Amino acid sequence: MKIHPHSEFNHSREQGLQNLLDRLVKTMQRDELVRQTTNQLRESLQVDRVVLYYFYSQWQGQVTFESLSSQEFSILGSTGPDDCFNNEYAALYLAGRVRAIADIELEPIQPCHRDFLRNLQVRANLVVPIVIPRGLWGLLVAHHCHGPHYWLPSDIEMMQTGAQTLATDRNILES
Repeated sequence: MKIHPHSEFNHSREQGLQNLLDRLVKTMQRDELVRQTTNQLRESLQVDRVVLYYFYSQWQGQVTFESLSSQEFSILGSTGPDDCFNNEYAALYLAGRVRAIADIELEPIQPCHRDFLRNLQVRANLVVPIVIPRGLWGLLVAHHCHGPHYWLPSDIEMMQTGAQTLATDRNILES
């Protein structure tokens, strides 16, 4: 019996291709879940923008998804406030902290934080952490840009449910 010299090579190439396809499918499923979650939240909360701020390394992250009421509010790709979002803030979010600000102009926050939010056209924001067993995966953030927005307990609950949905998705847990 003659064994084809390339069969081993072809098998590992097929396996590599299969792994790539599996990863692509997982990424697409994850992205679709994030898109649906941010769109649903924005419509339910009646706000200008809901974003996913994803941490790609310790306390370094960027906006990787957004649902907008108008294209002018796009902040896709923007990163966090440089020295404002330090380990202290991160530790609070890791512990499950939720931050609801009805009006950034009246809230007692760090000036650098207020300037950062102003630059993003934020007038009100609601921040909920997405915590997975490995740590802080990201933040789900609702922004209202047109004016102040008073967050109801049901708004906060809705955002927490969205964050929980993402935190327990196997495609996110494996990413």
